[in-house]
Amino acid sequence: MPFTLDNKLVVAISSRALFDFEEENRVFESGEAAAYMALQLERLETAAAAGVALPLVKKLLAFNADGEHRVEVVILSRNDPVSGLRVFHSAGAHGLKLERGVFTQGREPYRYLGPLKANLFLSANTDDVRAALDAGFPAAHVYPDSVRAAEHPDEIRIAFDGDAVLFSDEAERVFQADGLPAFHAHEAALSREPLAAGPFKAFLEALHRLQSAESPMKIRTALVTARSAPAHERAIRTLMDWHIQIDEAMFLGGLEKGPFLAALGPDFFFDDQAGHCRSAALAGPTGQVLVGIANG
Repeated sequence: MPFTLDNKLVVAISSRALFDFEEENRVFESGEAAAYMALQLERLETAAAAGVALPLVKKLLAFNADGEHRVEVVILSRNDPVSGLRVFHSAGAHGLKLERGVFTQGREPYRYLGPLKANLFLSANTDDVRAALDAGFPAAHVYPDSVRAAEHPDEIRIAFDGDAVLFSDEAERVFQADGLPAFHAHEAALSREPLAAGPFKAFLEALHRLQSAESPMKIRTALVTARSAPAHERAIRTLMDWHIQIDEAMFLGGLEKGPFLAALGPDFFFDDQAGHCRSAALAGPTGQVLVGIANG
């Protein structure tokens, strides 16, 4: 019987999100493809340093430690196949059991997300992230210079912004067009009407399913949003309508998110707005969701 990705949490990740290939990437972006391939070949036996998403991947793979294959992590990269050898070598050096990879040698990789049944795509390439989101997959542009995750070895902590991430950006559009009073009035009037799903609802649902697994590794989720009362009610009622329970919720009313995330210590935080992401990256691993009116 062939292997299947059904009923697994599948994370597709670029090599730059998983490892520190920033020096090599500068050569790649210079347009010198031959020089890039030569550099990777020269360093074939040299393991790359950990990238911003490696601690998250390591923790997710811990859900497979009892022999149950609950999580699949696949390298999905614009690298050439030879450079892919170094990626897999680096994975082994960091104790990551990765078996599958797709290397497109400069072509757009997003078209493979469908066959992979991916629940999440992490990449340092903004074009690839936008293409994945346009195709309907949860995807985020990682900030390679993010502060590394806090140490809590038996728990994965993942935090999400609300509007344009977990939820659609319908309310954010009201705020952008008419200001904060109109936004609050809009959300109060519709407090019992669930918000439409945003791009990361599917990933949150996959995490919610994984939370029920009997595993030493646990998952803790958080909503970290600029909403405040009375707009908080619609967000919570939407999650209730989805039958998803968030472990923590922070309604910050415009306060800077970074200090709160530093206190939480997430393994990853997802937000659509660059300003919030820059603040968050000073506290921990961060990915920007490049959709919605804020990224128009």
